[in-house]
Amino acid sequence: MGVLYDYFRASDDEAVAKLMAATDGGPVVREGDSHVEDAVDGKGIDPTVVLGKVVSFALDVPWDADLVGKRLVCPDGAGEDPEYEGPWVVVLSEPARDALAEIPDDRLPGLADRWSQIDELSRYSDTSPEVMLSRLREFVGLARRARTSGESIYCWICL
Repeated sequence: MGVLYDYFRASDDEAVAKLMAATDGGPVVREGDSHVEDAVDGKGIDPTVVLGKVVSFALDVPWDADLVGKRLVCPDGAGEDPEYEGPWVVVLSEPARDALAEIPDDRLPGLADRWSQIDELSRYSDTSPEVMLSRLREFVGLARRARTSGESIYCWICL
């Protein structure tokens, strides 16, 4: 099945902790659930590599593992326990959020085309430029709304 990723916006780490308690640790995106107002089902899009690559394309810089600048938010102590298998929540850095939010609409098709060709997406069935354009629009929209509201983008991760 792989690793699951849900991206969402929230005001702060305390709000995320409350969300995790309310959802029994996630997932965040659920059919018919109103715990999260604004979320994207990330499917196989991990924050560090796959999302990080499109951020690097948008910024026109080489990809780097620290480009998205994620920080573990919860659960407390999960980073010290090598046996812990999830779920986790990380927060993306403001510069990563802003890089996504600032992508002009006219650049989206070209970035999506380039993004659809990365090796890390080769194992997924439909990563055509059209599909990745739709996905990129979701992430850019989430980033824009998060920035406008003064919120951060969080990513729920589970094995």
